[in-house]
Amino acid sequence: MENPRPQSPFARLADFAKPHKGGYIASVLFAIVGVASGLVPYFAVAQMVIRLIAGGRELTFYLMWCGVAAAGFVLKSICMNISTTFSHRATFAVISEVRFRLTSKLTRVPMGHLLDTPSGQFKTTIIERTDSIESPLAHVLPEMTANLLVPLGIIIYLFTLDWRMALVSLITLPIGLIAYMAMMRDYAVKYAAVTDAGKHMSATTVEYIGGIEVIKAFNQSANSYAKFTDAVRKNTQLVFEWMRATQVYSAVAQSVWPAVLIGVLPIGCIFYLNGSLDIPTFITIMILSLGIIGPIIAAMFFTDDIAKIGTIVSDIGTILDIPELKRPAGKKELHGSDIELKNVTFAYKDEQVLKGVNLKIDAGSVTAFVGPSGGGKSTIAKLIASLWDVDGGSITLGGVDIRDIPTAQLIDSIAYVAQDNYLFNDTVRNNIRMGNPSADDAAVEAVAKASGCHEFIMKLEHGYDTITGSAGGHLSGGERQRIAIARAMLKNAPIVILDEATAYTDPENESVIQEAVARLVAGKTLIVIAHRLSTITSSDKIAVVEQGRILAEGRHGELLEKCALYRAMWQAHMDAKDAV
Repeated sequence: MENPRPQSPFARLADFAKPHKGGYIASVLFAIVGVASGLVPYFAVAQMVIRLIAGGRELTFYLMWCGVAAAGFVLKSICMNISTTFSHRATFAVISEVRFRLTSKLTRVPMGHLLDTPSGQFKTTIIERTDSIESPLAHVLPEMTANLLVPLGIIIYLFTLDWRMALVSLITLPIGLIAYMAMMRDYAVKYAAVTDAGKHMSATTVEYIGGIEVIKAFNQSANSYAKFTDAVRKNTQLVFEWMRATQVYSAVAQSVWPAVLIGVLPIGCIFYLNGSLDIPTFITIMILSLGIIGPIIAAMFFTDDIAKIGTIVSDIGTILDIPELKRPAGKKELHGSDIELKNVTFAYKDEQVLKGVNLKIDAGSVTAFVGPSGGGKSTIAKLIASLWDVDGGSITLGGVDIRDIPTAQLIDSIAYVAQDNYLFNDTVRNNIRMGNPSADDAAVEAVAKASGCHEFIMKLEHGYDTITGSAGGHLSGGERQRIAIARAMLKNAPIVILDEATAYTDPENESVIQEAVARLVAGKTLIVIAHRLSTITSSDKIAVVEQGRILAEGRHGELLEKCALYRAMWQAHMDAKDAV
């Protein structure tokens, strides 16, 4: 497997934003002009107060500065609006691209990893966590930059007026900063804990909703379903404890920071009385000191978003850094479509599932896998379909190791239908058409008829245009299976794998499907995993799988004679049919 080199969160964030840096640069420039314009009214007020104290009575002077103040306010609104527009356009494009990267990544990782990870966790990362980068990208970059640069310029100006008063105007900053630092203590650890609890709660919620039928059947309400309620309570408790531990420091910081006049007024008066500070300078510094603290406080509180970036982008990176199934890019020349498993071993987590499987599947033949549950039948099918990579040994297609065949080429060669068939929340027609997106309506309906689906589809409310519902929930299990089989047949791949694909089909419809499959796979290689032995008696080869090994292989009659396990399974199957 391929192991991508991990990036730091900020390097990864910069990589996400790089294609849209022009939008962010424009956003920062407009934000700087906007914040600077927001300080113009303070200059205007200072000029008017100084003039008023000096005895000036010219109405035009005051009207002019009122106009300047209004213009500054309007310009600030316009520039900040333009800045926000630029940053959000760029950010939403980045979020969209990140989601495409994440979902594309999932198509290239082993199925084992996907099965080990709760779907709610993926949903949380792809939706909520990815949305969380909106604030750092759309607001922190332009607004924090502007809120720091503009006040910095004003502070420099104040130092040119009177360095003593400039320092006094900043006296509340370190005091508030101490309280803020106390509030942010262990922020990364606490935020990570809250995030993990939130992801666990999301995954548990998805599980709860998915199992609502069982929960209702056994009278397990939300309050009595311990796993769900514990996850909700833990998340709530963590957030509450964190807020309670920081609220005092937050209140102190937000109260102290704006209180600049506590130092500016008395100390400024002392300097004025001893003759070292004139009135115009005193008034200018006093009013401007009120204007510079606001932007600095706003910039300070953006550090909360910056602190979140590491956790947010790390969650995204956790998916993007998953080792991929390593496949070449160049198309391989296959010599036929024979499949051969040579000493294949595979372990799922710590459990050894396959222990040296050897089997040859001839092109155009029908091969069935049978055996006790948990013996490794479905695992073999998934390995042939390249949903996982073997741990040891090899699987070849046309004489070429499937690990050396490009993913697209291998996918085009195999149609895979699992026991748990998934339908998208779309029309029946489009769900079948996924097997071949270029197929027209006539081709879709033709394969539905050949698969025995047409009759029940036409009984649906809108026929082929009926919406199947989330995961095909509006249809029965058997109907979902038949549509999935039709989808696989429309793909027209040379190799078809049916992994207990008729498990939910009643016997009457199963015989229809078996006949349809027989017609549709003529000349193709068919691999079947079946739990009803009567459906695979005509197979060219039946492989009996037990405890990760091929116990025996041959035709139905041969196995009845030489394989005790197969004979016992056949007898149990016939007894079950007789009982029915």
